[in-house]
Amino acid sequence: MEWVETTAKSVDEAKELALDQLGVDENEAEFELLEEPKTGLFGRSRGTARVRARILPRSPRAKTERKRRPKKSDRPASDETSTPSTARRTSEGGGSRNRPARESAPAPAADSETVESNGEGSDGGGERRRTGSPGTASGERGPRAAERNKEPMDQAEQITVLEEFLTGLAGSFGLTVEPSSAFDEDDLRVNLVGDDLGLMVGPRLATLEAIQEIARNNLQRQAAGREYARVTVDIGGIRERRSAALTEFVTTAAEKVRSDDTDVVFEVMSSADRKQVHDVAGDLDGVVSASEGEDPRRRVVLRRA
Repeated sequence: MEWVETTAKSVDEAKELALDQLGVDENEAEFELLEEPKTGLFGRSRGTARVRARILPRSPRAKTERKRRPKKSDRPASDETSTPSTARRTSEGGGSRNRPARESAPAPAADSETVESNGEGSDGGGERRRTGSPGTASGERGPRAAERNKEPMDQAEQITVLEEFLTGLAGSFGLTVEPSSAFDEDDLRVNLVGDDLGLMVGPRLATLEAIQEIARNNLQRQAAGREYARVTVDIGGIRERRSAALTEFVTTAAEKVRSDDTDVVFEVMSSADRKQVHDVAGDLDGVVSASEGEDPRRRVVLRRA
């Protein structure tokens, strides 16, 4: 997957810009910090932050080994001579000895993906599609080729690492949690259940998003170069409830746009929430969505189509 590079006044703003370009949530992206703003006189920041990001690669489908076709020089001498009836069948298309082999197009790897956005701003940018897996270009070499040959980390080990880390982290908050984890295709989802866990959620899931990123980084370190799953951390199923509430809110707003012929401007949202608004609006008739403003004050607008 191609890397994108962004610059901004702060690291967080640079990450948001990168997520807008990729059109994915933060837990689906991998970041590299290339440059940080320097602290100048009286604590003021100087310079800009520069970040590189890409969509997390998934485990590729195993290659099917193909047998080498024998060269003409390897064939027995008897193959080069044929009876008149054999030659006639070959010229009429009945045989395949002198016909070049036809190779079917390679099946897409498991990490092929298509991302679509329906907005007009940098979140949507019209329809954006990314298909294909990383490292499939001819003459590949370097990091991309190495990624395809990564050994996968055992799923049970991934669950153990993630649950032990989150249990210990909750303990540092003075909280007790009961984790439950499951794999959903290439995603590893863990839900924490317990009492008084609002401290780990935070306003607009800000603390939960930070915990999820830290947990993913911990899993990456423990993987030690092996391929690992994308991580989603939830607390008491709040992500699913919030997603359902946002979908309902966008649907209601779309009805207002159609009936009153007026624009509806949403509050400032994270890149993940903006993407969901674009996705929901894309399935509704009579409305279009667009992102407006600059990070971190970026928001979505619904308009009549």
